[in-house]
Amino acid sequence: MPSIDYSSAADVTERLEQQLVESLTGDTSVSRRTVLGGLGVAGSAAVGLGSSRASASSDHDDEDEHGNFGAVGEYRDLDFDPHEFLTAFNTGESGQDNVPQQVYEEDGQTVREFEFTAVDTTITIAPGVEFQAWAYNGQVPGPTIRAVEGDLIRVKFTNLGRHAHTIHPHLKNLNPRMDGIPQNGPGVLDTGESFTYEWIAQPAGTHFYHCHSLPLKEHIHRGLYGTIIVDPDPERVRENPRDYVNYPGPITDDMRTRFVEEAKSRNHEYAENDAVNEMVMVMNSFDTNFDGGNEVYAANTRAFAYGIGSTDGTGNWTAGETKRPIQIDKNERQRVYLSNATEFDLINSFHTHSQFFDYYDHGTTLTPTRKTVDTIMQTQAQRGIIELDYSDHEPGLYMFHAHQSEFAELGWMSFFEVI
Repeated sequence: MPSIDYSSAADVTERLEQQLVESLTGDTSVSRRTVLGGLGVAGSAAVGLGSSRASASSDHDDEDEHGNFGAVGEYRDLDFDPHEFLTAFNTGESGQDNVPQQVYEEDGQTVREFEFTAVDTTITIAPGVEFQAWAYNGQVPGPTIRAVEGDLIRVKFTNLGRHAHTIHPHLKNLNPRMDGIPQNGPGVLDTGESFTYEWIAQPAGTHFYHCHSLPLKEHIHRGLYGTIIVDPDPERVRENPRDYVNYPGPITDDMRTRFVEEAKSRNHEYAENDAVNEMVMVMNSFDTNFDGGNEVYAANTRAFAYGIGSTDGTGNWTAGETKRPIQIDKNERQRVYLSNATEFDLINSFHTHSQFFDYYDHGTTLTPTRKTVDTIMQTQAQRGIIELDYSDHEPGLYMFHAHQSEFAELGWMSFFEVI
């Protein structure tokens, strides 16, 4: 039998989602079917949800100047799909369509080049609830950059927003001009200005980038952040294995071989990586009334995006629904690159039901920093790698969520569907 009953899980998701939307709109007349999108745009407008759009803005009067809206599923904003974002890695060769990118050799070094813009835009964080965001390439979280250790990451950045912005990388950066802070290099970029950042991809791990303009908390909270994944170079691991492990003892030939194989499984240029199902999750939150506290929490922006919608209970989800669990193959190794972009709360967390996992803090080691745990905490900007194995589990739904109960009930509650 599944770990969690499908209909019960759908009821819980529906009830929590309805409570969240009502708390944000103040409209207790919002019906169950409206929250689920069963009435579509016309139905939402009829009860005042779709037309009012519960805009979470402090300075925008014109709701229609931002975003593109469709009439499919629970959301009308189709610009960003949390399910596509999970596995969209921008490597300089492929990834999200809105990220101009290329890869080439320069002076014997691999260059992964990207074009980023900062824009003011509208994002949808819950059914009928919009948030006036500042975003890299129009999305929150920003595009996930992926490179191999030692590559040159080149980001051509243009600020098209109304406020001054930067890009600050959480990488080991040897050039202060490239730190993306107001005090060094180009400083903050005003509207219409451009600058090309260059960073060496180091160290191997999962990292964070964000705008460093002041007031910092607002520039991050509005949505200017994303993930950088630096794959380990197996040859560097072979030469200097001790740089990649938190182990003080002697390193045998068998251990060296094992570390190299692990590095290959993390490197997207090796076939060993194909056997791993990799996902990016950014824990984030939204202060919809700008009072310095969050009203909505999520993994990858949309509350309950990985919750339970309409299904026949055998893995078939209603076409067009934007709310559904993350479907995974039980025979595949599962890897989550997890970052915490939550502002205003000091920590966030990740908890799995019916499962334990290994955790690699910052992803900078090839051996777990915490082994066989079911809950980890991350402070703001902390990140790491979670590895899960569901090979001995029965098919079905397995919940995961923040273990701050309030966060879970306000949107950060999700499911894996093991098949």
